[in-house]
Amino acid sequence: MSPSAESVIAASNAWSWVPDNAVSVETDEYLLVRYPNYFVYPLELIRFKPTGPVEDAMAAVLDRARRFALPAMHWMVRLDSPAGVAELLEARGATVAETLDVLALGLSADHTGCPAPSAAGVELRWQTDIVTARDAAAVNVAVFGGSMPPEDRLAKNAARDSATVPAGVGGMLVAYVDATAVGTGGVTMADEVARLWDGGVARQARRRGVYRAILAARLAYGASHGATMALVKGRIETSGPILRRAGFAAYGQERIYRVPL
Repeated sequence: MSPSAESVIAASNAWSWVPDNAVSVETDEYLLVRYPNYFVYPLELIRFKPTGPVEDAMAAVLDRARRFALPAMHWMVRLDSPAGVAELLEARGATVAETLDVLALGLSADHTGCPAPSAAGVELRWQTDIVTARDAAAVNVAVFGGSMPPEDRLAKNAARDSATVPAGVGGMLVAYVDATAVGTGGVTMADEVARLWDGGVARQARRRGVYRAILAARLAYGASHGATMALVKGRIETSGPILRRAGFAAYGQERIYRVPL
């Protein structure tokens, strides 16, 4: 059964993530996160719910962001963002960095969700050791940008997934072809929602079914741990079309703006 629009929008709006090595500035009106420098977007606004005039709240965010002494920040315009935010950002010189489809698929206990659950020659491994964690990070840098995390962070990622994967909480999958890491995809369980993130494939391995193999494994994991919905925010140019062909439906779009400071 397809999830309702209301349930998808609520689940999308509830989805935010702040790593334990980030600096967050949180008020009743916004959540601003300064990620480590190896992230693609070092400074990002991930929640904005002003209680008064939108322009005044926006000015307060930008004033606080400038204290990090960076040339720009990124601002996520979510499904629940106030009307007119995008126009106000553009008036300040902001440009669209990414456009994401909010996509969802209904899951059941016996539903793996993808019509092609595997691809010839693709091996999938969970990121539960330092070698696989390093491979995952390298693929993510190649696909999404940013730079390699330090070794101690890779070790923490592996230790975390060693605990969360068997516990049914989720983790990162890495796809290999001929013993070379070529793709990644994460899944995190939140109540009955399987949140899918960081799904990407290195350019040289595309059109071989790698993404679909990673997708199928994550959907099977979510379904086996009680998820009734898979939720993903897919880039409209790359993963979005694949997800639609796999049965996902779109419920709206979110945009990430680059805002000069």
